[in-house]
Amino acid sequence: MRVRMPGTKPQDPPRTQNAPGGQDTTRDPFFDNAKFLLIVLVALGHSWEQIVYGTHALQSVHTLIYTFHMPAFILLCGYFSQRFTGTPTQVRRLLEGVLLPYLLFELAYAATNSAVRDEPFAYTPTEPTYLCWFLIALFLWRLSTPVWRAIRYPVPTAIAVSLLAGLTTMAYDLALPRVLMFLPWFVLGLNLRPEHFALLRTSLARRCAIPTLICAGAASYLWLPAPDEHWLSMDAGYTDLDVTWPEYLAIRIGIFMLSAALVAAFFACVPRRRTVFTALGAATMYPYLLHGLLIRAGEAAGLYPYLKDLGVPGQALLTVGVITTVFLLSTPPVRKVFRPVVEPRLPRAAVPTGERSR
Repeated sequence: MRVRMPGTKPQDPPRTQNAPGGQDTTRDPFFDNAKFLLIVLVALGHSWEQIVYGTHALQSVHTLIYTFHMPAFILLCGYFSQRFTGTPTQVRRLLEGVLLPYLLFELAYAATNSAVRDEPFAYTPTEPTYLCWFLIALFLWRLSTPVWRAIRYPVPTAIAVSLLAGLTTMAYDLALPRVLMFLPWFVLGLNLRPEHFALLRTSLARRCAIPTLICAGAASYLWLPAPDEHWLSMDAGYTDLDVTWPEYLAIRIGIFMLSAALVAAFFACVPRRRTVFTALGAATMYPYLLHGLLIRAGEAAGLYPYLKDLGVPGQALLTVGVITTVFLLSTPPVRKVFRPVVEPRLPRAAVPTGERSR
């Protein structure tokens, strides 16, 4: 059984069945390659956070990645939500594929933070812990899909909502700042078509993409010390960022434009053919939810100060270790063990009788 990107279920754009021997002969490897590479970047970003400060080169790479990896990840989630219309079956799959894992891993991360950081244990599902914000955001974004189908100009409207959200003061309940500020990427994904991605899969696009990423990396290196990281994590308004509202709007629009260029460059660099990690790109939920627990375990073991003291070799060791871990967390044995919590099912009593065999 294949596991899709967090929240992607059979209501998404047409998928194919596995061929004998476990190989997917008609499934587009481009998207699985992109999803795997993005989940690697997510895990690297979270891991590098433990050692990044004071490491100029690594901090510049970290900033560069945060400029595009979540927008690209969210865009793909929107793209694979195009068939969501809110039918009972689709909503039930959304509950099983996103909301139930959120509730389970919110508990796991609350317990882990309490054990590792000596924090008082508090299970508050309305205030997402660590990386769990993405699941509740995806749940809300997908539920909103029919709304964006009913609007004439969905992407400009979503951009306006995103910008206006930063002009307000709101709490972090249900990760609402991120839900609203990252919203345009999900809505953009809802409105993309295969031909749009085809434009990024040409040799010309690739030739332009690599210099774009290199220039952005060089700019990030020269720009350090970087501005407040909340500009890229999209969880703070203009008052928290200590700028005027015109400055905030100008910077946010600039970030949108830069992120769009880097997202396009990333997709242009994604391999179009099957690779050694293509099949693992269908199992991104597992490394996404599990890697944070391993990061907390490394924190408890005192691993990160040791790696930071090693300098560049320590950074290299952490990077190789994270990539290897993402590979392992995507493999069938790991998925088999953790399937009950990563892919939980509603109790049979909660499922309408006629739907239980589906």
